[in-house]
Amino acid sequence: MRALPLAAAVLTAALTLTACSDDGADTKDKAATSSAKGDAACAIGAMKVQVGPANAAPAVGDTGNVPVTITNDSGAKCTLDGLPSVTLGTVAVEPDPSAKATKTTLAKGAATSFTLTYVMGEAGGDQSLAVSEGKFGLPGSSETYDFTWSYGDVALKSDGKTPDASVSGFQTSGD
Repeated sequence: MRALPLAAAVLTAALTLTACSDDGADTKDKAATSSAKGDAACAIGAMKVQVGPANAAPAVGDTGNVPVTITNDSGAKCTLDGLPSVTLGTVAVEPDPSAKATKTTLAKGAATSFTLTYVMGEAGGDQSLAVSEGKFGLPGSSETYDFTWSYGDVALKSDGKTPDASVSGFQTSGD
């Protein structure tokens, strides 16, 4: 009958040991160390964001491009692992079919960008999405960044629900 208390003691000891890293720090300290080493996901709150200037669509049916540039303003490296998520109004924008989910590490002060490409719709038309605001999020982060949409209505695809728009993957330039 002593096997149950002994098993409970062994289990407790095992759980206690797994809560420590090799250097004796608890897992919360280990997470903080990982963030300082740049293993953390990039968060919007630690980024300087610039939406535009856009190459706006001049007329209904034309294509426009809205670049979004983010610069790591934090004191540590961070990682983008995947694709940005974008919403126009309340409707999600799909990634461009050629967009590749990549892993990009941003050092302090480093920048990357992605592009939102859209087709201008007829203002008030039944095949258009009236948009006045958008938002985007970064992979691995639950934060979003809200921005004003001043590029007119967005055309809808043939299903009448999906915006005729897409989002590229992250693009880095320079060294």
